Amino acid sequence: MEKRYHHGDLRAALIEVGLRLLAERDVEGVSLREMAREIGVSATSVYRHFPEKAALMQALAREGLDRLAIAQQEAASGKEGAASFAATGRAYVRFALTNPAIFRLIFTSSAQLQATGEIEALRMLRANAAAASSGGDVGPEQAENGALRAWSLVHGLAMLMLDGQLPADDRLIDALIQG
Repeated sequence: MEKRYHHGDLRAALIEVGLRLLAERDVEGVSLREMAREIGVSATSVYRHFPEKAALMQALAREGLDRLAIAQQEAASGKEGAASFAATGRAYVRFALTNPAIFRLIFTSSAQLQATGEIEALRMLRANAAAASSGGDVGPEQAENGALRAWSLVHGLAMLMLDGQLPADDRLIDALIQG
């Protein structure tokens, strides 16, 4: 017998199951039919919320970005300036290492998400880069360059660690991302 969900509840359940499956396997290993079976609904009810796998993957990437932003906000809580900025960078790398499939999905979907203005983690990075700048009197171009430089560092470090080119080592993260 099929379970009954309210519209938003089914969507939320599908996203939670999708995130759990991504924690266990890569994107190709996630199917809408399997998700439907796991939560006890018909495949057709899933397709009402996500007409294709790409729509689900974009929703999972959006949720992943939200969780990345929360991790960064929690890491920066109670810190200011460069210390806050470094804490968000370390949280970025640690999120990637803890959630590799979700992290990779985020950045294969980021062009679509950026086009719709949904990258809170990047907005926070830019704001923290400006706040961490010496004296806080940098112009928009310098703040943007600082944000891109920092993003390049943390994203590159995360990818090198995910790909096994560098050890996934907390001490190395702390040494490279200082505040």
